Amino acid sequence: MRKQIIALVLACAAALSISSADAAEKLKIGTEGAYPPFNFIDTAGKIGGFDVDIGLALCAKMQVECEVVAQDWDGIIPGLIAKKYDMIIASMFITPERKKEVSFSDPYYLAAMTHVAKKGAGITEFTNEAMKGKVIGAQSGTTQADFIAATYPDAEIKLYPTQDETNLDMANGRLDMQVGDMLPMLNWVTKSEDGKCCELIGTPITDPKFVGEGVGIAVRQADNDLREKLNKALADIRADGTYKTINDKYFTIDLYTMK
Repeated sequence: MRKQIIALVLACAAALSISSADAAEKLKIGTEGAYPPFNFIDTAGKIGGFDVDIGLALCAKMQVECEVVAQDWDGIIPGLIAKKYDMIIASMFITPERKKEVSFSDPYYLAAMTHVAKKGAGITEFTNEAMKGKVIGAQSGTTQADFIAATYPDAEIKLYPTQDETNLDMANGRLDMQVGDMLPMLNWVTKSEDGKCCELIGTPITDPKFVGEGVGIAVRQADNDLREKLNKALADIRADGTYKTINDKYFTIDLYTMK
C-alpha cells in the first residue's frame, strides 16, 4: 500500500511538472489590431495581418503555442512590462528611446516614413517655414508624431489614437498633410476607397533618429532567452521560405530588404 501511495504521489508530481512545462510554453503576442495590412481585426473579430502571420510562424518554428491579443498603441509597451503578453509584434520601430524600456529582436523588416497629402495639394517644400500654420497629423505615441513635432514645430499638429482615425481626417480634408509609415500609407492610397483622395509626396523619411534600426519584436528586458529564440526562428523562416510566402501575401517587395 505504501509503495502504491508513493507511486501515486510521484505520478501526480510528474503530471504537475508536465502541466507547468506546457503552461510555460504558451506565449501571448501583443499587437495593435488597427494598422492594416500589418495588423487588423477583420469583420469576424479575428486579428490578422503581416505582423500576426509572422508572429505565428515564429511560434511554430519555436514549437510553442501562441495567442494573439489586441492592445491600443499608447498602452502597448506598458502592457508588455505588466506581463499582459510576452512579446509585441506590431510594426514597432527599434529606437534608442524604446530600448530604455524593452529589448528588441533582430529587425524583421526595414521601414521608412512618408508625407501624405491631398492630390494636387502642391506641397513641394518640407521645411518648418513652409509648414507654418498648416495642419499636420499623425498617430499619437509614434515616431511619426515625434518627427512632425521636431521638424514642423510651427505647424498645427493633430494626433490621433489610431492610424485609421488619422486617415479619416486626411480624407475628410481636416488635415493639410500627415506623416505615416510608408508601406501602410502606400496600401491606403492605392487600395482603399477613402485613400484615393491622397498621394505620397516628397522623398522617403529614413532618418535613423526616427525610423531607428528597422522594425523589431519587443520583449521584456529580462527575457533574453526568448529574444534569442525569436532571432533564431526569424533566421529559420527566412531560410526555409516561410517569410517570403507571408511577405508575398501582402506586398510586392521584400520587406526584409526593401527590394
